[in-house]
Amino acid sequence: MLSKLDDASESHMRNLRKQYISAFEAEGVIRKSIDVQLDNAPLRLLDTTIGRLCDREAQITTFKTSIEYKELLLFVMKHPDPPMVHIREVVAKFFRCVMLSHRWDAGESLLHDIQDKIVYELNPVSGIVKLQLFCKTADVAGYRWAWMDTCCIDKTNNVELHESINSMFVWYHHSALTIVYLSDVPPSSKPGALAKSIWNKRGWTFQELMASKCVLFYQKDWSLYLNDPSPNHKDSNEIIEELAGATGIDRESLVTFHPGTGNVRKTLQWASSRITTRQEDIAYSLFGVFRVRPGVDYGEKKQFALGRLLQAIIAQSGDITALDWVGRPSKFNSCLPAEISSYKAPPYTCPSLSTQEMYRSVSLPRDNGAVQLASKLYSELDSLHAPRFAHQRLHLPCIAFSHQGQDACVTYEVKADGLRDLLITTEDGLTRMTEFLLIRPWDHDLLELPDDVHSIGDWTPPGSPIDVTPGGSSGEHGLVDSERALRLIVRLGQPFSAFLLKRERRKEYKRVASDRHIIAQFKDATCIPDVKVRTLEIL
Repeated sequence: MLSKLDDASESHMRNLRKQYISAFEAEGVIRKSIDVQLDNAPLRLLDTTIGRLCDREAQITTFKTSIEYKELLLFVMKHPDPPMVHIREVVAKFFRCVMLSHRWDAGESLLHDIQDKIVYELNPVSGIVKLQLFCKTADVAGYRWAWMDTCCIDKTNNVELHESINSMFVWYHHSALTIVYLSDVPPSSKPGALAKSIWNKRGWTFQELMASKCVLFYQKDWSLYLNDPSPNHKDSNEIIEELAGATGIDRESLVTFHPGTGNVRKTLQWASSRITTRQEDIAYSLFGVFRVRPGVDYGEKKQFALGRLLQAIIAQSGDITALDWVGRPSKFNSCLPAEISSYKAPPYTCPSLSTQEMYRSVSLPRDNGAVQLASKLYSELDSLHAPRFAHQRLHLPCIAFSHQGQDACVTYEVKADGLRDLLITTEDGLTRMTEFLLIRPWDHDLLELPDDVHSIGDWTPPGSPIDVTPGGSSGEHGLVDSERALRLIVRLGQPFSAFLLKRERRKEYKRVASDRHIIAQFKDATCIPDVKVRTLEIL
């Protein structure tokens, strides 16, 4: 018909031709939406209708033989400028898939066990039973496509394995549903059974839980946990409260987690009690959570896998909270922990100053010399670069304090210039002949806090020493440099978490491990402007 319209001489026939596009053109429009949809989906999926494993081309072929595709093709042909929203909706509905989150058991089905076979016809033994029931559960729920990590990845293909590990968070996040199978929760369990499940302690399930927008929990017999009929158990107050208590993750983060490096230390604390069968996986399972891709290298051992993960996080974000831990140092770098469990203890939090306390401290009379010293320190700290790694060496901007240790023993009295005396317990042997530094890793957030800007700026007494900096100019928010500098001095005067470093060769240092946070504080505010600002190279 369209070819005849092309040959028509009458103008109205040619105009009519413009109202249609060819089947070839329509297929191209639809294929673009398919490619976008599959970009965020696993490489292979199980067809729950027929029980076969399909690669992407097989999935597309299945779609092209469906009624949905034929109807969509006609729709697009009749609309030269078709509404893309409708096309995306039809494609997304057909290709939506269900992901499985579970603890691996002995005898799980692998790719070679099911490839080119019909899952439902396999001998129902061991892991095959789990696979069959998962596919049937997804099919009954109305989902044609399903994914299970045991059998949908070719683990003998390193390229595919690495791509799958890097993409796992995205796959779970874009899935229509994640089915969590609790093999150790018996049928008809009472509230509290979910909290006791080993599923809450596994490394990969942490990522799967945080990534998934829609989750349903199933018991050992594949019945819904607590018989909760909700379409999404993340919307169930009872289940989400139990989950929060079991994992230590707050409700809001459980429901709407945002991946990235915005809250590094808290996320590491959530993951600190997780375990994996392969030691490197404790780091690899967090790649998607932090949106970093340092690469997979099985055989490198846990300390190096975790070290590379933390190195990537710090390099990408400049966030030094990943350095806040207690335990054994890593062979990768002494400023990083050997175990993720070192993040179990919450980080030290400096006592917050009230608006009135900050105002009183900043308003104390000061001579111009003190103000100038404070402004100089502010500028020096403001010019520091973010921490960076190079060849496993951490280049860390910090405020450094030299001190002298006692003879080798378990507990050491530390006397640092300008700081109050403190005690440190460590397994490392320290001697008088070793040069030590107590440091405060520099955090640029100390230079200005948004809530302080609103509370102090309007209260500055006219004509006070902090009203004008000699030769200075007003900064952003209308605050003069001297005031911001004095506010910094007040913050630096608060107790802080410090690191103890010992000098190795040349100008390199190693962190001395401690059994608890080292909390230091200046003796008095007059010591603060004279601190040494340095960037140290730490092995």
